Amino acid sequence: MQQDAQGNAIGTDSAEAARAFDHAVEGYLRYRFDAPQRLKALLATDPEFGMARVLQAAFLLLGYKQATIPLAREAIAAAERLTAKGTAREKAHVAALSAWAANEMDQALAVWEQILADHPRDILAFRLHHFCAFWLGRPEAMLAQVEGVLPRWSRGLPGHASILACRSFANEECGNYTVAEAAGRDAIALDPGDLWAAHAVAHVLEMQGRRSEGIAWIEALEPNWQGGNNIMHHLWWHRAMYHLEHRDFDAVLALYDTRFRNLDSPVTQAQPDLYIDVQNAASMLFRLSLQGVPAGGRWEELADKAEARIGDTLSAFTLPHWMMALCGAGRFAAAERLLAALREAARGNAGTNPPLIARHALPVSEAVLRHAQGDFAGAVAVMRPALQGMYRLGGSHAQQDVLEQLFLHSAMRAGLAADARMLLERVAGRHAVPPERRVGYAEAARAVAH
Repeated sequence: MQQDAQGNAIGTDSAEAARAFDHAVEGYLRYRFDAPQRLKALLATDPEFGMARVLQAAFLLLGYKQATIPLAREAIAAAERLTAKGTAREKAHVAALSAWAANEMDQALAVWEQILADHPRDILAFRLHHFCAFWLGRPEAMLAQVEGVLPRWSRGLPGHASILACRSFANEECGNYTVAEAAGRDAIALDPGDLWAAHAVAHVLEMQGRRSEGIAWIEALEPNWQGGNNIMHHLWWHRAMYHLEHRDFDAVLALYDTRFRNLDSPVTQAQPDLYIDVQNAASMLFRLSLQGVPAGGRWEELADKAEARIGDTLSAFTLPHWMMALCGAGRFAAAERLLAALREAARGNAGTNPPLIARHALPVSEAVLRHAQGDFAGAVAVMRPALQGMYRLGGSHAQQDVLEQLFLHSAMRAGLAADARMLLERVAGRHAVPPERRVGYAEAARAVAH
């Protein structure tokens, strides 16, 4: 039996397969565009290697796309068969993925947590837990896991930079900005091409209003991103966010067209409706619309993707962004179909998503539609009960910000000063920069103060 790069036993006798496994996992950790090709090479090395099938299933599930679930279940079934005589750790990986494919995310997180309690250097279990906890709005779970495993990691161990990057992001989402920035910069010192570490520090700079530093940070690191995947788009979105705060809207649109929504890019073309790319694009166009900046025809291609995905509710946080795309393109009949699909999903009696959709994604998506139709008081009324737990949809503070701007803009247009004041107090309590100095909040802050 071979070992992976972190010293965990893996169910293959092939040294070539073990090296290919490490190479594929590294591609996932470092957000490499060729990760699918690395996986394909891995699968060819040892057809009986169960953890290769585990990785195949994980890659399919990471895309939050309903159409890939049958393929993921096939890979999970193969992994279960191939690990039947394997280690307890490998069997636990299969159990976690089975729960994920069934949308039983509490169970999946619990299995990964047990793996990490027994095997704190299982970087695949760690990274999948970090990812899923984030998209469930559970930064405290992200932080608990990274601080729990960190003492068992050392600087020379492969993957250590990824652990530090996750420590950075978990601390940032929990408001521990000093620890977050130090961990992220340490990760970049180990691996200047670590996209997750670059991303985590970008979040710190966003939350602290260090916009010029943020632009310089991304400019300096960008030469190290060759071969990166869609997370590059998200980093360019962060740069656009800094320019937005500088009110440099031309720079924002240039980054939209040439970087984070470049339709000619091979990365975009490989996954044109990937959830994170849709969030980047729709949220930025929506923010710009609130500032009176026209989108031109940019909404149309996003709306095409949104219509095609009506009924796919795997990514709860993406759902209001699909609605933004449909409304931005004026496709109100399709928007009503999306709401109907969300109501149906909310009635589900199994899995993690139905309650999230019912309590948060559905009312927020309805608020997007009401706002687009000019029913601002209705948008506030339907969204108000969802605000307190809206973070459970997942997404970072920077990403959730667009939903808070939706509520604030609706409250101001409806003349609901108390609701506007409540929202301003909410964001002021979390963001280091006062609302008076933030695009999207300044005008309302001045009006409410009077």
